[in-house]
Amino acid sequence: MIAIRRALALLRKVFTAHPPVPVPPRDPTRPRHNVFEAAATYVTASAEDDTDRLDDAAGWVAPDALAFGINELACRAVIALARERDEPVETVARGLLGLPGAQPARPVGPSADPGVNRPS
Repeated sequence: MIAIRRALALLRKVFTAHPPVPVPPRDPTRPRHNVFEAAATYVTASAEDDTDRLDDAAGWVAPDALAFGINELACRAVIALARERDEPVETVARGLLGLPGAQPARPVGPSADPGVNRPS
C-alpha cells in the first residue's frame, strides 16, 4: 500500500512539474489537409517533377503521416492495377519497379503442359 502511494506521489510530481504544452490556434487562412490529400498531391508533384507543389504538400502533414499516406496510395494503386491486368499483385509490383520475377505466372492445369492435349 505504501509503495502505491509513493508511486502515485511520484507521478503527481512529474505531471505537475511539466505542464502540457499549449497547442497554438489553427490559422483560419490556411486550408486543412488530410493525410491522403497530402500523399496524392505529393506523389503527383513528384511524378510531374513539380518541386514547388512537392514542398508544399510535404508541409501539410507530419512526415510520418505523409509516409503512411504514400504507402497506402501505393498499395491501393498496385492492387487496382493488378485487378485491371488480372495478374498477381506481386507480379505487378515487381514489374513496376523493374525487378526480376515480374513475368505473369504460368497457367496451371492440363493446358499448361505442352505434352498434354497434343493431337496424336
